[in-house]
Amino acid sequence: MNIQPLDLSRLKVLPLAERHSLTSADDILVDPASIPKPLSETLRSTVQECAQKIRHAKECGATVMLIYGAHLLRNGAARILEQMMSNGWLTHVATNGAGTIHDWEYAWFGASTESVEMNVASGTFGTWHETATNIHLAMMTGALDGLGYGRSLGRFICEDGATLPTAEELSRAISNNPVDPLTAARADLLRTMREQAWPAGRVHVDHRWKHASILAQAHRHQVPATVHPGIGYDIIANHPVFNGAAIGRAAEADFKLFGGSLENLDHGVVLSVGSAIMGPQVFEKSNSCVNNLRLQSGREVVKDHSIYVVDLQDGGGWDWTQGEPPKTNPAYYLRFCKSYSRMGGRMKYLQCDNAAFIHHLSRELDANA
Repeated sequence: MNIQPLDLSRLKVLPLAERHSLTSADDILVDPASIPKPLSETLRSTVQECAQKIRHAKECGATVMLIYGAHLLRNGAARILEQMMSNGWLTHVATNGAGTIHDWEYAWFGASTESVEMNVASGTFGTWHETATNIHLAMMTGALDGLGYGRSLGRFICEDGATLPTAEELSRAISNNPVDPLTAARADLLRTMREQAWPAGRVHVDHRWKHASILAQAHRHQVPATVHPGIGYDIIANHPVFNGAAIGRAAEADFKLFGGSLENLDHGVVLSVGSAIMGPQVFEKSNSCVNNLRLQSGREVVKDHSIYVVDLQDGGGWDWTQGEPPKTNPAYYLRFCKSYSRMGGRMKYLQCDNAAFIHHLSRELDANA
């Protein structure tokens, strides 16, 4: 069989205005001052315990990291998280590629989400011009300043766009120092500017719903934000602008920054909310890197940290405070519980609506600050 790769440059892309979006920022955003959805007494007790651990972490100057899936954003938690960052309760936020798609679309378009089934059948799923173009533009310009995916996109939203150097400036920098660490990023941007006809100078993109963006609020409050995507996982691949090198470069920077926060996790707290795959996968690799470097310098591994995992699945009916189940138990194959249970800290699983958990936690922290 003579199989040829797809020529993505031939994709027909469409403006977001032509998409039927299923959610709007104005409809989903939860007011932090509103009454949260009720929780059971058991869940409320665990939320109170989590808040106490976070207060202790803050007193110790330890990391409090939120790792979240896209549904936390889609469930309207952005304003609650902004308040938590403003009050110093979170020191790092991390999400997957899908989290950035909705984040940017809400911030610029005020709406997001589409029917996957219907749009795949029509060949239009994810083929939205503005989404792929602007997220690539943010990453590629951010890379020139050494920024990863999260901080690049957060800055792009906060500053309503970016400034592109001239082709001559990029060519000269590449020629003058081909082994410079930024050479590859400059070359990718230069090629994309030519292929996509991006003009040099200021590119203004008005984000009228900045308050709906978690990444923008993290940038505003100087909270490190990292993104951990997969190549081909997200709809920004469905466009001629798609550049796996740019995504990988941004993700590399963010993985290293993620590890920098884990270095300070002793007595800290990890909140993994609605991240069934990315969170545990990235955390276990990063934690191993941190421990590797610590042991080389004669230090102890990361310890005395607490991990709270929140999802809607039932946790396999296993008591995860007792460690992981045997391989004969179906619960063993719940990655979001199993991986975190191996990470040296004390893990608790909460079967809970993710936005309700964050809402209750925020109120508990502020009420007893």
